Amino acid sequence: MSGKGNNKEREFMSFTIAVAGKGGVGKTTLCGLFIQYLCEQGKRPVLAVDADANSNLNEVLGIDVEMTLGDIREEMSKAEASGNSQIPVGMTKADYMEFMFSRCLAEEDDYDMLVMGRSQGAGCYCYVNGLLQAQLQKLAPNYPYVVVDNEAGMEHISRGILPKVDMILLVSDCSRRGVQAVGRIAQLTKELGLKPETMGLIVNRAPEGRLNEGTMEEIEKQGLTLLGVVPQDAEVYEYDCAGRPMVDLPETSPVKQALHSIIDKLKI
Repeated sequence: MSGKGNNKEREFMSFTIAVAGKGGVGKTTLCGLFIQYLCEQGKRPVLAVDADANSNLNEVLGIDVEMTLGDIREEMSKAEASGNSQIPVGMTKADYMEFMFSRCLAEEDDYDMLVMGRSQGAGCYCYVNGLLQAQLQKLAPNYPYVVVDNEAGMEHISRGILPKVDMILLVSDCSRRGVQAVGRIAQLTKELGLKPETMGLIVNRAPEGRLNEGTMEEIEKQGLTLLGVVPQDAEVYEYDCAGRPMVDLPETSPVKQALHSIIDKLKI
């Protein structure tokens, strides 16, 4: 479902949700399930943004991606290096770039997805970050909800790549180091002067869905608001090993049920 056509009728004041946390804590899995539940609750169309250079949100959602913003950067770099223009005869550069950008937007029934991707060669991500920022500024007003899976850290927020952030969901595992990592992200958010309506912690992969005293002590020490706990579940591991989309987990999945409960309490 592309939100682009709706722009002629009205513009949404989009609500932007950023999901952040260190790598390896299941952040992308929860982000994908979050997007799925929003759509199921009628909060559509959603613009799903994979802003992690190591992109795999599409795998969680079970969709194919034709092109990423990083791919565009590579094609343009190769064209400049060879001196051969990639622009078809009779098409302006602006029209060609617009065509390329449209290939980066994967359109599904309830949501569309934009993937940043990564550059293949050496160098920084400044150009790709710039493309992401420009596309978000253009696309976001056409969707009531924008959900961004950030890389491990706060680069996209600290650089102002996201037009605005209304909610920040910090994801950690149940280790002290994981909680300390998201604590630093929360502190950076305050230092940047960002004022999301909601910022809280979701602890993932907790044995039996419980946190021990040491983890709770660290959460309090970091001054974090605990939104909820998602239990460790062997079925998630099995889906991952089999290459199955996490959105295909049954509704009886304790991971889905715990996350749905958290989302319901947020009253988005």
